[in-house]
Amino acid sequence: MTGPVGDLTGFAALDPFFRIVREGLAGLVDGGHFFDLLAEDVVVEYVVSAPGYPRRVQGRRAVADLYRGYGDAMVLHSADGLAVHHDPATSVVVLEYAVHGRAVRTGRAYDNHFVSVITVKDRSVTHWRDYLDPVAVFQALGWPAEPR
Repeated sequence: MTGPVGDLTGFAALDPFFRIVREGLAGLVDGGHFFDLLAEDVVVEYVVSAPGYPRRVQGRRAVADLYRGYGDAMVLHSADGLAVHHDPATSVVVLEYAVHGRAVRTGRAYDNHFVSVITVKDRSVTHWRDYLDPVAVFQALGWPAEPR
């Protein structure tokens, strides 16, 4: 399967995330796959994140490049808890949701909650601010090193 970022088969580890975002933005944006929802020049900011992760990424392809290796570290099996808050006057949508999966290296469970503040213009996502629980990432990945 291909899309605006090329071959999509390498993104299967993120399918539950892609699904819940599409569900939250249904009727507000066009496109079938997550990357189709993003404007070519989308700006994504990771406000609360994990060390080593970029704070800002610009462009659909750059977002895809960032997410391309996700399955090497984490594989999601579900997403739930979706709450959608939409302000039509500002074209802002706030999505609250949780993802669940497993860290590849440690085999530990990964359960994280997100708040994504999304601006939609011309039926595409033009800006995305993401907030997550970095401790959930650390617990799943075993980083930073646990006390001995």
